Amino acid sequence: MSIAKNLNTIKATLPEKVTLVAVSKTKPESDIMEAYNTGHKIFGENKVQEMTKKWEELPKDIEWHMIGHVQRNKVKYMAEYVTLIHGVDSVKLLKEINKQAKKYDRQIPCLLQVHIAEEDTKFGFDESEIKELVSSDEFHQFENIKITGLMGMATFTDDKQQIKREFQSLNQLFQNLKSEFPDLSILSMGMSGDYKIAIEEGSTMVRIGSSIFGKRNYQ
Repeated sequence: MSIAKNLNTIKATLPEKVTLVAVSKTKPESDIMEAYNTGHKIFGENKVQEMTKKWEELPKDIEWHMIGHVQRNKVKYMAEYVTLIHGVDSVKLLKEINKQAKKYDRQIPCLLQVHIAEEDTKFGFDESEIKELVSSDEFHQFENIKITGLMGMATFTDDKQQIKREFQSLNQLFQNLKSEFPDLSILSMGMSGDYKIAIEEGSTMVRIGSSIFGKRNYQ
């Protein structure tokens, strides 16, 4: 299996406006370097410590995206370097990111995670909570955070119509918010199994791991 070949094959099928985040969680640095050597520089991790270790040891022009559920006590480890945090799912987490970003005098780009799946296991705001949040005074006081878009994960199902509906609902919310907040530019939805549907429904950023790096070993 060639990581470089997989990566280039997928990139060739993506529309120009869609950004690929190569999900490198659990994978060794040598795998990341094989992808990096093709010219790809955007990688996604779901554990802050693992990502920080890779950031310390790998080329500094890599953009690191935190795509997993974020624990507030871990934000301080990535505040210095993280390029985008995908899964911001609470006001408490926003506060913490803002606080840690301030220490490095930077504005950390974040996506608000919306709960669109039928499963209870997925994190995120619902539509009414997001609307309430973005119109609150508190939200506008977060000077060290830049909300650049939304992220959502569809239900893990073989029912393509259901996945399609869930992505459509997220895109609809994204378009509605965009009319009030023109800075919103990223709609992160779609992973290895459903990214083609996500792109059809308006995704501008897809997170693909196993189709590039092969199956994960969680030992």
